[in-house]
Amino acid sequence: MSDEATDPRLYCVIPAGGAGTRLWPLSRSGRPKFLHDLTGSGRSLLQATYDRLAPLCKGRVLVVTGARHEAAVTSQLPRVAAGDVLVEPGPRDSMAAIGLAAAVLERRDPEAILGSFAADHVIEGEERFHACVREAVAVAAQGYVVTIGIEPTYPATGFGYVREGEALDVPGAPRARLVSEFVEKPDGGTAAAYLSLGTYRWNAGMFVVKASVLLDLLAQYHPELASGLRAIAANPWVLNQTWKELDKIAIDHAVAEPAAAAGRVAVIAGDFGWDDVGDFDSLAGLLPAAGETPDRENVAVLGPADNVHIRNASGVVVNRSGRQVVLLGLEDVVVVDTPDVLMVTTRRQAQDVKSIVELMKERGYPELT
Repeated sequence: MSDEATDPRLYCVIPAGGAGTRLWPLSRSGRPKFLHDLTGSGRSLLQATYDRLAPLCKGRVLVVTGARHEAAVTSQLPRVAAGDVLVEPGPRDSMAAIGLAAAVLERRDPEAILGSFAADHVIEGEERFHACVREAVAVAAQGYVVTIGIEPTYPATGFGYVREGEALDVPGAPRARLVSEFVEKPDGGTAAAYLSLGTYRWNAGMFVVKASVLLDLLAQYHPELASGLRAIAANPWVLNQTWKELDKIAIDHAVAEPAAAAGRVAVIAGDFGWDDVGDFDSLAGLLPAAGETPDRENVAVLGPADNVHIRNASGVVVNRSGRQVVLLGLEDVVVVDTPDVLMVTTRRQAQDVKSIVELMKERGYPELT
């Protein structure tokens, strides 16, 4: 991407939090999914996110992460300056994380436009993604909160949705439309209806907005949260005390939904491939098959494929222990083999893995979660 294609006002923010419990035991609270290479590319999801964003903002990238993950984040992203890794004393949900970055940027550059993109998503079609972000920047410069809505490919019940409204006339943003509403995760029938209407898009949690606009809107809806974040940016010494007093709320509920009702939120239709790698069923679709022989064509493998032996089986194997793994006569199986935990389930039950994490805690094994 040429320098002419970048906008000097754009700063990219990567919220790097969460435990990714549906990918347990591979992803754990101490080393969540964004720190792992889940595609076999040789780069973690966090590193791939940085690689994708850095050309858009000429390396002006901030990462917001928890204290527990600071060392791993700085190790994986040596090009991000120490002062651009913002450390949360504890989890306070996405509004506090993104708002902290906004407050820091507002003080650095009153015209700063913030682009927030999760650390643990997989995107295909980087040029199309860049084009969407450039349109979003053009709209954000007009004072809107802008989200990038993903074109749904099936009636997903695990994502929230954004409903498109009327078109906006913004130079440089031909796809811009107002957001008429944000919708929570629907049931199957409702999701199918959304898909048939063609005016609903998946809410991928991508936001582009002027830092000052985001904080001013937050000040309208949650004034104490906004003032607390601005106080931290003005005096980092108050971080630990002020942070624990902040409201714990998602950016969607805190700002995006009420601002959409006020006509302040726009959406750019995303035409690139997107996956939030939410569970092992999703992961299976991102990985190559174990090999070219008929027995290996139906099994996706993350890790050494030579250690996986297959006869009449299908599914996904995550091989992190180095042991030999054998699949015989099983369909749509999920095998996750780590040095201290072996988990076997099915792709159909992949969404339920989170419940096993709670079970492990209840039974006295918090060190494994």
